[in-house]
Amino acid sequence: MTTDSPPDLAVIVPVRNEADNILPLIEEIHQALEGRLAFEVIYVDDGSTDTTPLRLAEARRAHSRLKIVRHRTSCGQSQAIMSGVHAARAAWIATLDGDGQNDPADIPALLARLHHKGADAAARTMVVGWRATRRDGWNKRIASRLANRLRAAVLKDDTPDTGCGLKVFPRAVFLDFPCFDHMHRYLPALMIREGGEVISCPVNHRPRTRGRSHYGTLDRLWVGLFDLIGVMWLQRRKSRPRLVADDEALPWS
Repeated sequence: MTTDSPPDLAVIVPVRNEADNILPLIEEIHQALEGRLAFEVIYVDDGSTDTTPLRLAEARRAHSRLKIVRHRTSCGQSQAIMSGVHAARAAWIATLDGDGQNDPADIPALLARLHHKGADAAARTMVVGWRATRRDGWNKRIASRLANRLRAAVLKDDTPDTGCGLKVFPRAVFLDFPCFDHMHRYLPALMIREGGEVISCPVNHRPRTRGRSHYGTLDRLWVGLFDLIGVMWLQRRKSRPRLVADDEALPWS
């Protein structure tokens, strides 16, 4: 592979004030993927006010694959992911939360599920991590369970854990998604809206050992109700044209 060739996979990690988690997680990503495939790592600093930029600069000196995108002010996790996807060169994207609770060692298993699909089918497939055993506090677990049940009942996305930050999907399809705040919580529904398939894969979930959450629980619940209505609207107004084959007879022939 030449230096100008795009990598196979871009690992995108949105972060905001996660200074203590930067270096350990980047090391884990490299340990999980080194020697398996060509990859790039893209950290999107969503307006951090702590020493996150310093830790990222330190990490880049040690890892040439690391690319850093920085928002001047916080724009939210969805926009951070979108910025990372736009900056990526790879055709395939893997996303991870920056708090260290997602395990990068699970990425190869998600990629393997795509490989079994074949190239054509994989190009319209998203693999979503399923945190069967959550390592969060009881309030977050209950809120997540209620939100997942409501979302699944309304959107019919057949995904038990759409909130898991660990996902693998084709970059080209993601760029066709409508862009809006909090869209990262509805990626499976948006994939299905584009005529694609979603596969859930059990993954490891770890307790947070450093730092604290910067995206609250109650605000997500309230805002999520409005988002849910918006995604329902998008689903009902999507139409996919059925193309006519070149050799198909014309109606007046």
